Amino acid sequence: MYYIIMNPSSQSGRGLRIWKKLESVFLEKKIPYRLMMSTHSGHIAELAAEITSDFSGSPVNLLILGGDGTVNEALQGIRDFSNVNIGFIPTGSGNDLARDLRLGRNPVKILESILNNNAPHKADLGRLDIEGPLEATPKRKGSPASKSRLFVISSGIGFDAAVCEEALSSRLKDILNKMKLGKLTYLGIALKQLMTARRVSCDILLDDEKSIHLERFLFAASMIRRYEGGGFMFCPQADDGDGLLDLCLVGNLPKPVILLALPTAFFGKHYLFPQIFHYRAARIEIRTSVPLWIHTDGEVYFKSDHIYLSCEKQKAQFLA
Repeated sequence: MYYIIMNPSSQSGRGLRIWKKLESVFLEKKIPYRLMMSTHSGHIAELAAEITSDFSGSPVNLLILGGDGTVNEALQGIRDFSNVNIGFIPTGSGNDLARDLRLGRNPVKILESILNNNAPHKADLGRLDIEGPLEATPKRKGSPASKSRLFVISSGIGFDAAVCEEALSSRLKDILNKMKLGKLTYLGIALKQLMTARRVSCDILLDDEKSIHLERFLFAASMIRRYEGGGFMFCPQADDGDGLLDLCLVGNLPKPVILLALPTAFFGKHYLFPQIFHYRAARIEIRTSVPLWIHTDGEVYFKSDHIYLSCEKQKAQFLA
């Protein structure tokens, strides 16, 4: 039995068109399934909680159709990860999770691989805990009251989260999605945000031992996987099963240099530039001089100036 959560609005309705192809596979193979579609903000987490709250003794096979944000919302609702096998078929625009998992572009082949997988891949999850005061974004209705969120790709504070926050209501994103060029949304907004970035300092503590102070920084991305933001390979050495977060920290670089460095991040070559640092830790504390936007897997709900990030080793089980 497969429980399927679908975001029908993902990438301008592409999810529905993909599902029609996938449904024929279930019918042909006579595999039982139950399709559940999200209808409002927060509904995906509610559906995941409903599916995973009452176990019959065997693991629940949960198949998610949507973008990275759809997976992120589902994670918030899953009750017992040890009894849930997660399958993912990308229908979004960024698709960083699919890129890292090397899922390919054929949804039918991805589904067949999931159906034939009897040995789920265990993967780390990250946890964001907000300690400072919250400021909710006006672009998200029904922002969650919880100051803690899980993530499967990355959580960032500063510039990368500000890019995600603007992309939430970007008309450019809708236009580029229809042209199958959605990843360019993030690059265009990134260039705009770069020009308006203000001076902010930060203090970072790694595993309660190593202290880092930057009088000016652009962003800090704590990553489970290699990619975020529609294909930026901010942490090319990230391993989703090592129990550690890979931290990409960008300090005080002149804007012309950042403009040169940003495209190289698509290839993971940005660490050649000074003031771009890589660290690894199981627990990270970040304090900033002013509240900044924070994202988890590209989803932005809050702004704050004090956060903790931690890695929960091999907490999730993925079918791929």
